[in-house]
Amino acid sequence: MPTIRFEQEGQQVGCIEGANLRKAALDAGVNPYKSLNNLNNCSGVGQCGTCVMEVVEGQANLSPRSDVEEVYLADRPANFRLSCRTTVFGDVTVRTSPAEGVGRGSNSLVGAIKSLFGR
Repeated sequence: MPTIRFEQEGQQVGCIEGANLRKAALDAGVNPYKSLNNLNNCSGVGQCGTCVMEVVEGQANLSPRSDVEEVYLADRPANFRLSCRTTVFGDVTVRTSPAEGVGRGSNSLVGAIKSLFGR
């Protein structure tokens, strides 16, 4: 059974292999959103880019970045993930709402432009 460690919250939860990272966080009472994104989000369908988490350890235990993530996170490091588009296959440590995760270009418009026209 994989374990997800939420670094900032000091919380560790078990999940089934193949669990969705966002859903596992919410089930554990961990909020993947920051400030106004608590109200203004797409509820996990990969349309808003606001559930960003930074993978601190265990990146190899997650699904590869999806095409949606490549667009939304074009200007973010490879260890930044949209939790709604991430599947957990093994132990991982994540940092919720990283300081550089949202609000500095990691949204659909800027991410899409950078993805289409080069980084």
